Amino acid sequence: MKIVVRNAVSQDIAELVQLENTVFKTDRISRRSFRHALNSDNSALLMACEIEERDGTVIESIVGYSLLHLHQGTRLARLYSLAVSHLARGKGVAQALLQASEQEALSKNKIVLRLEVNEHNIPAIKLYEKFGYRKFGHYDAYYEDLSNALRMQKRIRHLSQERVSVALPWIQQGTPFTCGPASLQMGLAALVKSYMADPDDELQIWREATTIFMTSGHGGCHPMGLALAAKKRGAVAQVWLSDKSPLFVDGVRDALKKDIVTRVHSMFAKECDDKQVPIRYFAMTLSDLLMAFDGGAIPIILISTYRMDGKKAPHWVVLSGYDDQCIYVHDPDPSSNEHSSVDCQYVPIAREDFEKMSRFGQTRLQTAVLLSTT
Repeated sequence: MKIVVRNAVSQDIAELVQLENTVFKTDRISRRSFRHALNSDNSALLMACEIEERDGTVIESIVGYSLLHLHQGTRLARLYSLAVSHLARGKGVAQALLQASEQEALSKNKIVLRLEVNEHNIPAIKLYEKFGYRKFGHYDAYYEDLSNALRMQKRIRHLSQERVSVALPWIQQGTPFTCGPASLQMGLAALVKSYMADPDDELQIWREATTIFMTSGHGGCHPMGLALAAKKRGAVAQVWLSDKSPLFVDGVRDALKKDIVTRVHSMFAKECDDKQVPIRYFAMTLSDLLMAFDGGAIPIILISTYRMDGKKAPHWVVLSGYDDQCIYVHDPDPSSNEHSSVDCQYVPIAREDFEKMSRFGQTRLQTAVLLSTT
């Protein structure tokens, strides 16, 4: 007998569901979720099969699986689930699945593989530690039975430098249009000891910083508005902008809405001048951002989500670290049910991809709000 790992196919789903229901008492993956993973470009479903030859006939028995989520636009992969049949324990199935999962993530050009494991699952924790996974966090009441999870990760492609990062809390945006306020709250919580982030203040920041209209739906947040909100809450803030023209008007077709967005821009610019919030107009480089980060500032950066979801939407994230190949961000938006807060912290994005993502719209707008204490 030998263990072979292969890609799952639709004919495996019934056995996958049976295995899932046998191995796990809670937090089970549904038939629909397995089918979705098989049809998704951002997931990989691997099967471990025990191969046996009997009387010249090859018999294949499914003894385990692993499910990977491959985060579009980033260098992050997540080992969402790994299961081994009770009858196949001690045969190296988990090890084979783990190694195959790492190779699958590497083939998709991922750098970091993350996972969650029940803190009471000592055999699994020892296996992960044996293969180089290190604990980097703790997630209370993560599972349906309210047991806790350990966060673990491994650098599956080695880099030449250690990551430079800042301790930054992660805050999830409470609405589809408050990525800016949630990002600002992360920076404020890290820098201003007296600041307490709460959902009401998230909405209040949006009210203070909104552009009122965007291409459709609710308006997002203007960098000047975010900087003014930051100063009001005890931080030192400055705005970096690549363009002096009114922001976000290119995608607004309605003449009245375009006029309002333009007037809001002018009002923010005047208020920044009145309240001595610096605005620096220049084409910022990644080196400029990292130099400010090394100096103690926390940059909140506007990116385009096109490489992440294909929607070309403006989105605010927080720079939380970097190394010689990647920029790391805290993203306030878990964009699908496949993502958890673990996936949204220190998200690795290749430097060349980040430089493209940090230019928004037809004008290639670059903007950031830099928070500091001095």
